[in-house]
Parts: sequence; structure tokens; C-alpha cells
Amino acid sequence: MRYSEKDIEGRAVVPPALEKLRRKLAHAEGGWLFAAIAHAVIERRQELGMSQVELARACGTTQSAIARLESGGRPPRIDTLLRLAEALDCDLAVELRPRKTPS
Repeated sequence: MRYSEKDIEGRAVVPPALEKLRRKLAHAEGGWLFAAIAHAVIERRQELGMSQVELARACGTTQSAIARLESGGRPPRIDTLLRLAEALDCDLAVELRPRKTPS
């Protein structure tokens, strides 16, 4: 984790602004974006015959982190998505498209 600030019990403290952004993103559009990412990761992992443990090793993370991502438990960071794409032999495409109706 990037943040060196710790609480009394030694856990990393996430700045309030970052936590607010994470909560907002997790519920954006009913969570469809992260659900779609989770679904794509699961499908591709299974197509390649990989277990969560194998994918985790290929990404340099833990099986529990992969399980959380696949269950939609936490929005993935862009660096995590890049490592997943590499491990799953995929391109990562992120795009901004103008809305059809102004907000």
C-alpha cells in the first residue's frame, strides 16, 4: 500500500477522500462496471483453465484478492487491471465516451 500512515493497531489508514471515491465508484451506475469487469475476469480465467491461485501468482497478488475482485467486493485499481490483463493475455481498454444525454 502506498500510504505509510497507520492507525493504533498498525493498519494502513486510507485518506478519507480516497475512501469516498472508492465508495462512489463501487456504486456507480449500480455497480455495473465492476460487475462487468469481474465477469470478464472470471470468463477469461476459466477459458484459460486457470484457478484463482494461478491467476493470483501470475499477477503478484493473493487468491483472496482475486476472489474479492471476482465477487465485486472492491473496485480494482488500474495497476491491478493492467496486471490482470497481462496475466490473462488480454488488452485493457479504457475509454471515455460522450454521454448521449447531458447530465
